[in-house]
Amino acid sequence: MDQFFVSLLLFATIAAAASVAAIVPKDKNDDSLIRQVVQDESALGGEGGELSALDAEAHFSGFIRRYKKAYADAEQRALRFAIFKANLLRARRHQLLDPTAVHGVTQFSDLTPGEFRRSYLGLRSGSSDFASSSHEAPILPTNDLPEKFDWRDHGAGSCGSCWTFSAAGALEGANFLATGKLESLSEQQLVDCDHECDSSEPGACDQGCNGGLMTTAFEYLLKSGGLEREEDYPYTGTDRGTCQFDKSKIAASVSNFSTVSIDEDQIAANLVKHGPLAVGINAVFMQTYVHGVSCPYICGKHLNHGVLLVGYGTGYAPSRLKEKPYWIIKNSWGENWGEKGYYNICRGRNLCGVDSMVSAVTAIRTQQQD
Repeated sequence: MDQFFVSLLLFATIAAAASVAAIVPKDKNDDSLIRQVVQDESALGGEGGELSALDAEAHFSGFIRRYKKAYADAEQRALRFAIFKANLLRARRHQLLDPTAVHGVTQFSDLTPGEFRRSYLGLRSGSSDFASSSHEAPILPTNDLPEKFDWRDHGAGSCGSCWTFSAAGALEGANFLATGKLESLSEQQLVDCDHECDSSEPGACDQGCNGGLMTTAFEYLLKSGGLEREEDYPYTGTDRGTCQFDKSKIAASVSNFSTVSIDEDQIAANLVKHGPLAVGINAVFMQTYVHGVSCPYICGKHLNHGVLLVGYGTGYAPSRLKEKPYWIIKNSWGENWGEKGYYNICRGRNLCGVDSMVSAVTAIRTQQQD
């Protein structure tokens, strides 16, 4: 029976992979390199195969040009080339497991998974009782939720530390709802000044480029008074500086925050009512993500990345022959990644733990905003 199940799963995976060509629109904006890497058997010498030396070098040279990469010497280039080839195979595996999205070459294709985690992720997993926090959100009515919703339509919108991006982004949206002003808030203030610890785990504290939590960032903001504007406290991409917080320049202040239950209707209701939500996610498929709706067959729920939930919608998935609802995620890696900086992930099964660590924040007016 177990062998039959495994065979059935493998058959479904291969069949889904075969439908990728039908899912990906082949218009003039498509990246032919990505299509070749993830769709063409001959590009990798068959499933699990290796690129020919000529093809691999051509792909790598195109990657260097596109992302303006530079390496110190021939030895470093050779190292990154080897990692790049391994990541092409990894992108192909991700494509097989996640056929409703497109995976391929990204700006992270010359990084090992470990380097990627250390440089671009940084969310602490948090305490096990996150959902039962004393800041738990009240249950909201869900019977009149819109069919789809996106705060981008309503005007709200590498240390850089993902958890600081997520917390600052959520406060930007809440501040917009409270004041009508969309301010770009300082992530660097959180990197430099926030050392708040989790009350349930006193040794687990926000540590700049070494990780943190959005909820403890909100605790810090309640105590400190709020965040300055990005222009007043600019991003430096390092946590080696001292705290330069100036309370007279606060641009947005936290009134309260709450943790949202794992129920997806409640997450949607809080999104509509409170603005963009701070969310934790497992980012394993994000290193190779290019565009589409990511709906992997298998994805761990260990949370390692902080992002911002800004909306939800539905789209037809040919490989699954039905409409699939999805969350719209704003990421912190710039517009050259994903769908101009955004990531769509299937909604409905807590994929990659996206429903497990969700928090909402409300803002108050400050004198500087009047």
